[in-house]
Amino acid sequence: MKHIIFDFDGTLADSTQVFMSTWNTLADKYQYKKIKLNELESLKKLSLTERSKLFNFPMYKIPIIIPQFYRLFRQSIKEIPLIDGMKDLLQELKMKGHTITIISSNDQENILEFLKLNKIDTVTNVICSSHIFGKDKIIHKYLKDQQLKPSEVIYVGDEQRDIVACKKVGVPIIWVSWGYDAIEVVRSEKPDFKVYAPAEILEII
Repeated sequence: MKHIIFDFDGTLADSTQVFMSTWNTLADKYQYKKIKLNELESLKKLSLTERSKLFNFPMYKIPIIIPQFYRLFRQSIKEIPLIDGMKDLLQELKMKGHTITIISSNDQENILEFLKLNKIDTVTNVICSSHIFGKDKIIHKYLKDQQLKPSEVIYVGDEQRDIVACKKVGVPIIWVSWGYDAIEVVRSEKPDFKVYAPAEILEII
């Protein structure tokens, strides 16, 4: 296992609160339904499509909203905590000789600023796409560029779409329980591994 790929939001960064406040700012502007604090846990049990219906947000508008969303998101980057235990995990993986990459649909500038604020220097690559679907294409390109077999890589992510993308390219995936999608959403996609604390990731690898 040479390369470890991490998702960002919900996996490395506990960005739920900032995500909610950013969404609510845009909801005010475009008359979408706002997210309430007491809804967060129940939202994790809904698919992305179900969430979009709940908030009266048409999925086809994602490419229009995403750039605005992440510009607003950047203003609160200092408020986003790193998941407990994740910094130690990254250092341990690096020490053992693994290459660590982040592949995310967040903005690259946001992630680089987050890593800088948290004094994380263990990440070699940060690869981003404005398309929230189609991570399989980015992972496939990464494998090709790095001359890697799917079996030489493992992906760590929290969402159903991460699992779907990994299945398409044959890369094993570790689903983390502390992210955006609850087990009820991802169970049917059958992630290769399920973890409930960062230390368990190291055990699997």
